Amino acid sequence: MTDKQVSKSKPKVAIVMGSESDWSVMRKVTEVFDDFLVEYESKIISAHRTPDLMSDFSKNASSYGFQYIIAGAGGAAHLPGMIASNTTLPVIGIPIPTTHLEGTDSLLSIVQMPKGIPVATFAIGEPGAVNSALYVISLLAIHDSNMEKKLAKYRKDQTNKVLKMKLEK
Repeated sequence: MTDKQVSKSKPKVAIVMGSESDWSVMRKVTEVFDDFLVEYESKIISAHRTPDLMSDFSKNASSYGFQYIIAGAGGAAHLPGMIASNTTLPVIGIPIPTTHLEGTDSLLSIVQMPKGIPVATFAIGEPGAVNSALYVISLLAIHDSNMEKKLAKYRKDQTNKVLKMKLEK
């Protein structure tokens, strides 16, 4: 995976992950953003292997034009919390599933932040990735009526899909 930027204007959302192995989950964020035409940039930044890069990125994310940061991490999963400790931007954490504990370790590492350093945390894996994207979209929709209409249509389409479901006899 290479760094990806959508749109020629400044992206509003940074999508970061600790390693390329996290991309299979984090890709789901970009798929939702692509559907909603949300500007984003995705990149690999490791809290443990590239701490200086992580620190520089998180301290300067606002000046880069980002409004939100979505960070995915597995195992020790320190990336979302470490980014949050260096920025006042909202940070959303996605626990990445692991082989040993199926992502429970990641979830607990992200959700159990000390008082004063908040990280909004979503479900483990792909559901968390999709919901984190939809959460950011709902925040963007507060000041963007077109985004709000797209989100309302998305939710109505979900409802209609369920209402059309039939069980076999």
